[in-house]
Amino acid sequence: MSSLVGTVIDGRYQVTALIARGGMATVYEATDLRLDRTVALKVMLPHLAHDEAFVARFQREAKAAARLTHGHVVAVYDQGTDGENVYLAMELVRGRTLRDIIRQYGPLTPEQAMVFLDPVLEALSAAHAAGFVHRDIKPENVLVSDDGRVKVADFGLARALSSGAHSVTQGMIIGTVAYLSPEQVERGEADGRSDVYAAGILLYEMVTGQVPHAGESPLSVAYQHVNTDVPPPSRVNAAIPVEVDALVTRATRRDPGQRYATAQDFLADERRVRGLLPPPRPFLDSRPTLIVDPGSPPPPLPPRSATTSTSLPLTRPDGSGALEPRRRSRAPWIIGVILALVAGACVGGWYLASHLVRTVPVPSLVGMTVDQARTTVTSSGLSLEVTGKAFSETAPRDTIVSSDPNAGDGVRENGTVGVVVSQGPERYSVPDVAGMTQEAATAAITDAHLTVGTVTQDFDTKVPAGQVAGTDPKVGTSLKPGTTVNVVVSRGPQPVQVPNVSGRKIGYATRTLTALGLTVATTEQYSETDKAGVILGQQPAAGVTVNAGTSVSLIVSKGPPPVAVPKLIDMPTAKAVAALKAVGLVPKVLKGAATPLNRVYSQDPAPGTEIPKGSTVTIRII
Repeated sequence: MSSLVGTVIDGRYQVTALIARGGMATVYEATDLRLDRTVALKVMLPHLAHDEAFVARFQREAKAAARLTHGHVVAVYDQGTDGENVYLAMELVRGRTLRDIIRQYGPLTPEQAMVFLDPVLEALSAAHAAGFVHRDIKPENVLVSDDGRVKVADFGLARALSSGAHSVTQGMIIGTVAYLSPEQVERGEADGRSDVYAAGILLYEMVTGQVPHAGESPLSVAYQHVNTDVPPPSRVNAAIPVEVDALVTRATRRDPGQRYATAQDFLADERRVRGLLPPPRPFLDSRPTLIVDPGSPPPPLPPRSATTSTSLPLTRPDGSGALEPRRRSRAPWIIGVILALVAGACVGGWYLASHLVRTVPVPSLVGMTVDQARTTVTSSGLSLEVTGKAFSETAPRDTIVSSDPNAGDGVRENGTVGVVVSQGPERYSVPDVAGMTQEAATAAITDAHLTVGTVTQDFDTKVPAGQVAGTDPKVGTSLKPGTTVNVVVSRGPQPVQVPNVSGRKIGYATRTLTALGLTVATTEQYSETDKAGVILGQQPAAGVTVNAGTSVSLIVSKGPPPVAVPKLIDMPTAKAVAALKAVGLVPKVLKGAATPLNRVYSQDPAPGTEIPKGSTVTIRII
């Protein structure tokens, strides 16, 4: 897409500079010549602009988003189309994205992360109350201005993209896959709780510097969202408070019904936790102002939602109970007491660890069977517990993949070692989709954890047009998850050209036509000229192109028509011969040594018998 810098869009927006290019649009800085203000002009990429259905959805969503007014939402001013350019005029936020901040500063402290999360949840609360679902919350869509304001961008754009040919189910274009909720991955559905899930992932990435699920392909990441819980961020950094773990765990439950019911509920608990944390350290920056003002106290709690009558308890990530708010120090002398207690506990702990608690090194169990591992740990005075199963490309099925604690680590005498057992390589069989529609086959292949590849069409004499005729690889083939399965859809029987079988024997004609996938229907007719069994005519005529399975009607000769043998007894020989010839029969005259009467005294066949014309009639003369 060529740059639009220097052009005027729709006779109103003077494009002055390129801001950024993305997978869906290019963003420019522009001057609104009508209102004399600077705006951000988002111009959709050509392949989207040429999609009439998308443009219609985009215009509807942009008009709706323009009605969403909130201090933490990037305002939408205008939308329109100028030739091939489909654009959105928005509030220009001079600054950077939250993604830029995470890259520059690395993992944020929980206190700093809350400074950004709070306005994001405020924006989502307002949007959900107005009937909007963002669907694409991620650091790239959180803008931080140079004067410290935090704003959420692109409300409505994700919905416009997710409603048609560019949907999440066809390539996962909408919503960075690292932030997609399980219901978006499985069913392409999203509501306010989907935004809550993405906001929980956002908090996780801010405090750890990484997303919870990663993989070699978007499909593998999406698979983890559906099948694996988001771990507490303290597993990455043990210094992260348990209260932050609880926020992330509650927001990212795989079952939407177990998450915060609304972004407002999430916001209320976030502010409770923020009130327990120390003030955030400032972000020192080369710019004349701070990225955000970390010293401002948390704003007052918003009204509770109608579905929540009491304060939501923060639960521990392991579900063991509710967290109690931590109290702040009330006097300097308490700090001294605490330090003394901590020092005493450390000394006591050292003494107990070195004198009372004896440990046993965990033996190496990886590669053993469960029975072998149990025998090994039992000989060391330990017990074994199978804590889970996992797929493995390297470990044979039913062997140990890992242990907890690891080999060589100490465990208390008579303690327990947990092990994870291999399920062998993760493989799925190609399902039998023959006879299904393309849509049903796609769903069946996806449900089998595989991916639909190319879809081709081919003629098939057995499978009706529009139904799946086969797959490559074949049904039952064992494949890794995400492997591509190509689908062949039947075009029905291949059209054929009717051959000329007139004048040929019925047997030859039948074999020729059926070999081409045609059916044969016959009628019989007498013929003065053609022998019985010869084709007199056909319909459709030779050379006509028809679909396989078409019936070809053949007219088959029955030979000459029959005639009745006349009565010849007592006729003179000459008269009898003439009578036979008159009806098309051939006389055969048998005479004795003497025939004084010269008359017929017997005939074969008998009078009245119907025989084919041209047949021989024998007469005997006396």
